[in-house]
This record gives sequence, structure tokens and C-alpha cells, in this order.
Amino acid sequence: MPTKTITIPLDPDAAKAFRAAPPADQKKIKALLGIWLRDLTKAESADLKKLMDDVSRHARAQGLTPEILESLLKDA
Repeated sequence: MPTKTITIPLDPDAAKAFRAAPPADQKKIKALLGIWLRDLTKAESADLKKLMDDVSRHARAQGLTPEILESLLKDA
């Protein structure tokens, strides 16, 4: 799928954590954010918990394990 580059302001620690993440983890973070944004616009009235559960299931299916996610969130 073709991609477009966008700029999203983050706090310095989050930006540092993303830049320090290995390329494979950066790719997963980008995919997770893209999925979340697409789902958010498609499901404006959807329950946030359900949306987050759906994104979580999809992320796990793409290889983002709970351990990797915990590590990413801890470093953020």
C-alpha cells in the first residue's frame, strides 16, 4: 500500500523512544497507528473500548506481542 508522510507532535520522551526503537518495532508502531486512525474515522460512533480491542487483536496478529508493547510503553 502506498504511504504518505505526516508529522505528529509528541512529547520529547515519546519521540526519543520511537527513534531509539529498532526498525522492526518502528514499523509495527507505524502500522498500529495507521490501523487506529483508519478505524477511528470509519467508526466515529463506535465504543472506544471495542475499537482499542480490535486494534489490539490486529496488532497481535501482526506480531506485536504484549511484551513488546509493554516495553514500548515503558520506554515512552
